Amino acid sequence: MKITEHIKNAKGKPLFSFELLPPVKGQSIQWVYDAIDPLLEFNPPFIDVTSLREDYIYKELDNGLLQKVSYRKRPGTIAICAAIINKYKIDAVPHLICGGFTKEETENALIDLQFLGIDNVLALRGDSRQAESTFIPTPGGHCYATDLIQHIKNHNEGKFLHEDVETYKSDFCIGVAGYPEKHFEAPNLNADFKYLKKKVDMGAEFIVTQMFFDNQKYFDFVNKCRENGINVPIIPGLKPISNAKQLVALPKIFHIDLPEDLSDAVSHAKSTAEVKEIGTEFMIKQCKELIEFGAPVLHFYTMGRPEQTQKIARAVF
Repeated sequence: MKITEHIKNAKGKPLFSFELLPPVKGQSIQWVYDAIDPLLEFNPPFIDVTSLREDYIYKELDNGLLQKVSYRKRPGTIAICAAIINKYKIDAVPHLICGGFTKEETENALIDLQFLGIDNVLALRGDSRQAESTFIPTPGGHCYATDLIQHIKNHNEGKFLHEDVETYKSDFCIGVAGYPEKHFEAPNLNADFKYLKKKVDMGAEFIVTQMFFDNQKYFDFVNKCRENGINVPIIPGLKPISNAKQLVALPKIFHIDLPEDLSDAVSHAKSTAEVKEIGTEFMIKQCKELIEFGAPVLHFYTMGRPEQTQKIARAVF
């Protein structure tokens, strides 16, 4: 079922969902199940599965030269989606990204997803490689999320890369990312809204936001979207603070601000357990405010660690 249909069928009742990070290579499928099972009590209508591009390492050869070797740290998103659907009968939402994939590989993924009966995809440009300061498109791949959306839209219309006839139309519900605090590469917030509006005009049917800790920024973001004619569901992305290092890591990696009361409380905490409790209580309050505002779904970035999200959801749902 499409995410838009799940939201419509909920008739204003907020839904619970979460994002799953594929395990590192070498882990069994049980790792995925252990990350999902504790959260089933909240009846998630869908589970997101992230997608990671390949990276590179340099191996020293016997002659002293360095060889650049591509490697993949985690199992494929499509395989995990298939496992989720097979075991739980819950909709899986794979992330499709530009970085690391050619157009042909993207098309192959869409064909596989259609074959599996997957109804939703989240179309993202993706991050740059660890060693690269800016995003560098994969040769033969898409440069922007809008290119990826157009590819999916073409697939929905039965138009394949190398075929002239229309056939086998899919019907993917396309989601995109939104940034309440502005994408770090956008020159300003208004420009960011123009890019987002273009994605929606091209066919995006729902938005999932970057994590945030100041609800007013989400409220303003939603209101600004509506003022700009963006009327699709806007799902808030949430991640509770779990350790003191995140005071530096989260703003650095995700380009977000942390409220002073939260950062001060975490800074004065005497243990990781106390930090986690602070983060949990803050997120419970945040969730309740979002529900009161009318957020259609509370979407948690669990990173495969369900315990803190379980505690929050029990206090909210």
